[in-house]
Amino acid sequence: MSGEQTEFAALIDRYAKRDGVNPTPIPRLALVRSEMATMPLHGVFEAALCIIAQGSKRALLGDQVLTYDENKFLVISVDVPAIGQIIEASPEKPYLCVVLHLDRETLASLLLDEANGTARPQAPAPALAVSTVTPEFTDAVVRLLKLLAAPEDIPVLAPLAEREILFRLLQGEQGARVREIALADSRLQRINRAIQWIREHYAEPFRIDDLAAMSGMSASALHSHFKAVTTMSPLQYQKELRLREARRLMLIGERDAATASFDVGYSSPSQFSREYRRLFGLPPQRDIERLRELPPGLVAA
Repeated sequence: MSGEQTEFAALIDRYAKRDGVNPTPIPRLALVRSEMATMPLHGVFEAALCIIAQGSKRALLGDQVLTYDENKFLVISVDVPAIGQIIEASPEKPYLCVVLHLDRETLASLLLDEANGTARPQAPAPALAVSTVTPEFTDAVVRLLKLLAAPEDIPVLAPLAEREILFRLLQGEQGARVREIALADSRLQRINRAIQWIREHYAEPFRIDDLAAMSGMSASALHSHFKAVTTMSPLQYQKELRLREARRLMLIGERDAATASFDVGYSSPSQFSREYRRLFGLPPQRDIERLRELPPGLVAA
């Protein structure tokens, strides 16, 4: 591990006091820590960069399996249900990761400053991708983390450091993909409009034609591009959100399986149980018992 990588890990270790997700006073920035490897855990990955200082993790989306570590970082272009698994971590060398949620306005501002900021929209690509970490990229992330020691400097200097990180991202291997996030009329942003509507109304039925019209696409184009990005159809996406939300409600003790199923839009408890088991591998009650044996912070992460 290089000197800068050691400093990177030490900064996360200093400010991530507990296993799981640790919020910070820097907008859109969180730190993740784990002293143990985990089983595969389902969640909704939000549009972000995940930059590991120590350890490694695997992300699964459909048939796509991506592994990232201190040499590779993860780019998530839209909110998508996926599976994450920390595969390298120990009390002596915990998994340490920075999560920086992508700010579309900052990306759009950077595009305006670029000579090729008016690049034509590209065909949608899968929501998850990995990219090579460069020394310049790590240096920008380290400078952002150092601001945690000077809270009074955060309002002025954090936006500058974040802007440099996103500039490095645009200049790198995932530049074309990230530009799609910023372009208002890109296919990715049209898909993102559909995704955000489903996330906000997951318990409600919808017609594909209505969702397509809202997104400014034909029904066939929506189905094709939505699947290219998320690996699932809009209805499958809705189902995964429903099942994950029901699981969350049961895990925090607010609902039993029958009540949770109705709350997220199911009319048949038996259908809910079948689909729940198909996704998570166990019936609802046994699955929740298994999750409660894990450290709460890791489940949240």
